Amino acid sequence: MEEVTIFIHLVFVGFMSLFAPVNPIGTSIIVDPLLHGLDTKNRNLAVKKVAIYCFFICFFTILVGSWIFKLFGISLPVVRVAGGALIGKMGWDLLNRPDTPETEDGGLKLDSVKNPMSSIKDILFFPISFPLTMGAGTISILLTLSARGHDPILKKYLLNLGALLVSCVLMTIAVYICYAKTPLVLQRLGKNGEKIVNRLSAFIVFCVGLQIFVDGILTIFK
Repeated sequence: MEEVTIFIHLVFVGFMSLFAPVNPIGTSIIVDPLLHGLDTKNRNLAVKKVAIYCFFICFFTILVGSWIFKLFGISLPVVRVAGGALIGKMGWDLLNRPDTPETEDGGLKLDSVKNPMSSIKDILFFPISFPLTMGAGTISILLTLSARGHDPILKKYLLNLGALLVSCVLMTIAVYICYAKTPLVLQRLGKNGEKIVNRLSAFIVFCVGLQIFVDGILTIFK
């Protein structure tokens, strides 16, 4: 029973940590013009491929994440402190971010992307999956969480790894739902509803980052 509780907690932490950089609700508004010309059937197929691409980006990052830190000789407590500070900063930035949607990494402008129906498949991975959905911020979070979950005990390591993968699956499902149902989501939430959801999730992400940061500091002192 204790292991189930720990697993659920890890899944929740992973999901909320990923929510800030991915931000499926806000990003769906950015991506919507790229998919706006598709009918319902084609839109669902396109969004399904985007979700699959996003999962494989997460999966690859998680597999090699902890080993990268070992390769460069970075200790896990330091990774926790740095990662916690990064997650907390993202939560803080999201709390103070303007309500108008922006592209991740200061990157791609929507009006510079052409979206002819004949070439919709060419933009599903780049730029929709990467970097609009899963950008540098998401990869940094995954690297941090995979290193934080590394444990010399195989059972605990597999538990942490499984929880993180479940978090990624849940996030890709959220991406699929938001991207496929963007018009409906926008109608239901309205401007005020979107602001409330974004601000509440940002506060939770900030608290999660602060907790990881404190855990790292305590481990260093111990």
